[in-house]
Amino acid sequence: MKKQVIFLALFTAFFISCKEKTNKQETTTTVDSTETQKPFFKISLAEWSLHGPIMEGEMNPMDFAQKASEMGFEGIEYVSQLYTKKLKNYPDQSTAMDSLVQALKAKSEQYNIKNVLIMVDNEGDLASSDNNVRNEAVENHKKWVDAAATLGCHAVRVNLKGAKEEEDWKQASIDGLTKLADYAAQKDIEVLVENHGGFSSNAVLLMDVMNRVDLDNCGTLPDFGNFCIERSDEGCAKEYPRYEGIEQMMPKAMAVSAKSYAFNDAGEETMMDYTKIMQTVKDAGYTGFVGIEYEGDKLTPEEGIDRTRELLLNTAQKLN
Repeated sequence: MKKQVIFLALFTAFFISCKEKTNKQETTTTVDSTETQKPFFKISLAEWSLHGPIMEGEMNPMDFAQKASEMGFEGIEYVSQLYTKKLKNYPDQSTAMDSLVQALKAKSEQYNIKNVLIMVDNEGDLASSDNNVRNEAVENHKKWVDAAATLGCHAVRVNLKGAKEEEDWKQASIDGLTKLADYAAQKDIEVLVENHGGFSSNAVLLMDVMNRVDLDNCGTLPDFGNFCIERSDEGCAKEYPRYEGIEQMMPKAMAVSAKSYAFNDAGEETMMDYTKIMQTVKDAGYTGFVGIEYEGDKLTPEEGIDRTRELLLNTAQKLN
């Protein structure tokens, strides 16, 4: 009987000890998971961050997927104008586009990179008050919609430039966007408008256009830095309120561009409050890719890209 009592006491002590260890392990695991909680968004790299070395011939734009992979990104955003020289190496446009797209697709697959979107520039004015010019621009954009579909992107980013008068711009924008978005819908591609200067950087005007287009595959791409609505020889003469603009654009946002220029010693962007901006993005329920677009001149592109990513991740931890 005495042996049984001793055995029972030892077993009880062992059980309690094991339970305490288990509880401690569970507590530690919970703390660690909180400290390393993933952000509410995914991060992609916008090719424009590397436009300097690409345009200067220091980097081949065909190596974009490889570069992004080496820097630890999971998604990339192409810029059409960075491939203009490549496209001129072929005898006709159809062959050029097909060759380019297949090569980019192979690279992205080789490096296991997600193709997110294509930023389309220099293909005509979708908001031109001239019907013929506007229709030609729509046709010019279609090849990039096709390219996005082949690459597995979800969208193309377009600009709304053209008409000089506000009401003319609205009507032309609605027409151009509707025509392009109708075509893109057949390819399961979204058409996104960025605040990219002029009327498009006036969020009230832009959202009026977007609401009147009212198509499921037509949305916005809020850029944190492009809110200049009037320019002068000295630079930006008039700017739309940044934080209001982003908040107004977010309801129809299908992509987001994290613009950055410079950083202080604490790693914060010197021209804008990332915590305030990303809180707005989170409050809108956005969980897609946030594309890094470094445009500063004080750091190398790689350094600027890394600082922007670090800022985004640190900001996300504050919000979570």
